[in-house]
Amino acid sequence: MADAANSKTLPKDKTLPGGTPPKAPPRKLRLRDITEDKRVAQMLALGFSSGLPLLLVLGTFTLRLADSGIDIKTIGLFSYVALPYSLKFLWAPSIDRVDVPFLAQRLGRKRAWMIVTQIATALALVLMAFADPKDHLALIGLGAFLVAFCAATQDVVIDGWRIEAAGTDLQGIMAATSNLGYRFGLILAGAGALYVAAYGGWTLAYLCMAALMGVGLIAALLATPYDRPREAATGKRDLPAAVRRAVLEPLTELHARMGNALFAVLALVALYRMPDFVSGVMANPLYITLGYGKAEIATIVKLFGIWVGIAGGFAGGWSIARLGMFPTLVIGAFIAAASHLSLAWLALGEPEQWRLAIAVSIESLCGSFAGIALIAYMSSLTTPGFAATQYALFSSLYALPGKLVAGTSGFVVAAYGFPTFFAMTAAVGIPVVALCFAVGRIPQRTTPAESPEEAALETVQGNPTGPVGLASAEAGPEIPPKVARAQT
Repeated sequence: MADAANSKTLPKDKTLPGGTPPKAPPRKLRLRDITEDKRVAQMLALGFSSGLPLLLVLGTFTLRLADSGIDIKTIGLFSYVALPYSLKFLWAPSIDRVDVPFLAQRLGRKRAWMIVTQIATALALVLMAFADPKDHLALIGLGAFLVAFCAATQDVVIDGWRIEAAGTDLQGIMAATSNLGYRFGLILAGAGALYVAAYGGWTLAYLCMAALMGVGLIAALLATPYDRPREAATGKRDLPAAVRRAVLEPLTELHARMGNALFAVLALVALYRMPDFVSGVMANPLYITLGYGKAEIATIVKLFGIWVGIAGGFAGGWSIARLGMFPTLVIGAFIAAASHLSLAWLALGEPEQWRLAIAVSIESLCGSFAGIALIAYMSSLTTPGFAATQYALFSSLYALPGKLVAGTSGFVVAAYGFPTFFAMTAAVGIPVVALCFAVGRIPQRTTPAESPEEAALETVQGNPTGPVGLASAEAGPEIPPKVARAQT
């Protein structure tokens, strides 16, 4: 129907007013795209390399610490080693300004950075493999921090390569392929590592993960170099003006559009997923404490739970399309926080597989639903022309407070126990729901009146103005893959 409407508005043999040729809407990912376009196949492998290290310093890592008998307070504090994933925006600008000696001249700037970060990530994983938490706790912590830092830098480089390797019409396919590879990496770093650890030990598991970084290394070596030329120096740079344009103007625009309500909106973004970030650190130690085996956790939590989470994401997209942004935002805030009561219920019972499956299903489904709602909400708050900086602000803010608070989760569990801890994380949802009702209807994008020709151009370019569902690859706000990954 949409294609038919577009063809009626703009016949194929005509151009838009002003001589602008119409652009075809973005295509959906097809299986043959992976075999026909080498960039898509390379993106699949690079997405896998990007997703593999994440759980090895988060979920799988905390489970390893709990399995080694490490104190619950210490496990909570170790969640801070993954902070580079939330702070990578601090050093991301240097990637396009600094060349890797020797390699950059032969491989290109981005490919050289990919190879360096992938090799460094693999070496840090080897360090984690041979460091026993019981005897070398500080050493394995250092290894985890190095993995997080190198892997986060790799994400910056891969996202930059994706953007420069394909035009606008192919970005949807590249993003979808990146997410597909990323999920394969999560499955192997979660379920795969636990299966290997169950039968061969943690050292073998982490060595296998280090070897699998070779998938991304091969893809980087085979990838076509796409490096945007640096702008030639035209004299003395006006650094204050550049900072003002890049940072202050986007923030000033947000405040001018929302007024003082902007601070309440930022509070909503910061608190919306906080229950998930705080409780997630203690979920794996709970499973180990209750007596579940590594193979059981791999099957139910790391395999079954991921697919339930994917279903939750589709449910969130359907809800936005059918109910609208505001109702979905409120529902997501409520069910995501309330779902942690299922973990409190799990902590009060016997270690039976059906109980674990029910608790994981509820938590994964509701958490993914809320993640999609938040991504759509943050995307709708941005303004064309400032979207990149404004979205970077929101996406950094939504994760950082929860991760900072998560480090204290072990002390709460030690003092009050798992059931009370998860009930407390559920209670955080009360002010979040209140904030949704208070500022969830804040006017978002303000679109000036359009001429029929401008409206036609916007439709043809694949940017519908009406409510859309995120489950469609051709609709909804454009979501950077690195942000969508964070919901996993």
